[in-house]
Amino acid sequence: MTGDRWEFDAIGTRWRVDTAHPLSAGARGAVADLVDAFDRDWSRFRDDSLVSALARGAGTVVAPPDTAAMLDLYAALDEATAGAVNPLVGGALARRGYDARYGFVDRGAEPAPPDWRTLLAWTTDRLLLTEPATIDVGAVGKGRLVDRVLDVVTAATDGEAVVDASGDVAVRGRTDRIGLEHPFDPTRAVGVWEVRDAALCASAVNRRAWGEGLHHVLDARTGHPIRTIAATWAVAGSAMIADAVATALFFDGGAAFAHDRGVPWVRMTSDGRLEWSPDCGAELFV
Repeated sequence: MTGDRWEFDAIGTRWRVDTAHPLSAGARGAVADLVDAFDRDWSRFRDDSLVSALARGAGTVVAPPDTAAMLDLYAALDEATAGAVNPLVGGALARRGYDARYGFVDRGAEPAPPDWRTLLAWTTDRLLLTEPATIDVGAVGKGRLVDRVLDVVTAATDGEAVVDASGDVAVRGRTDRIGLEHPFDPTRAVGVWEVRDAALCASAVNRRAWGEGLHHVLDARTGHPIRTIAATWAVAGSAMIADAVATALFFDGGAAFAHDRGVPWVRMTSDGRLEWSPDCGAELFV
């Protein structure tokens, strides 16, 4: 795509927006406002965020706009993975060192509350937490924000755009060939995937990793990092769904979760083997 490229940092990662024509100052401002509002609602790394306030003192609050879409999807992920994916895993992540201060000091494993559905309730209007706990929407949140940024960007242009949030990529109005980065060697790719009017999301244990074998993909039932899968990739009509599938694929039940939603995928096991769904359209270097 010849045209305009806009790069910025947000929610702890690097973003790139490619459009056929330069975005206006108003459109860029709308994106910045959207990202800041999402971060202010859902970031457990900000003392002034809504989820940080709920972690300090439970209660009922006005639900942010993304509440039902994300937490409904979490309920489906929880069921598909037999409880391995849980939106109250934030406390378990903090104990392993991935805390609001990026302390990276491991204080041991602690499961997330297995009864999270009795602690956390939501409607389109209200979000209720019955006792203090740390909500973490990392399994779907970045994908959700990519979708919303793409909507703002394409509404302000001729509809041709790419939004790339460091591994979560949404493409509209064009075809992109996206490399699948090798989780053990970022100078290599395990394949390429052509994506058009869809989103590709990836997750890997080499991203947000620290200490001996510690990384951000925890089994909520145990508080321990996943050891069997090294990286996942999924392509779906929305980045939020692709993000959810990429997370689910680290666990038993992930492939069935993807199949039920018609989402093709690739994953690499920790011993370097590639696995993929029957409908996968990626060109894999195997």
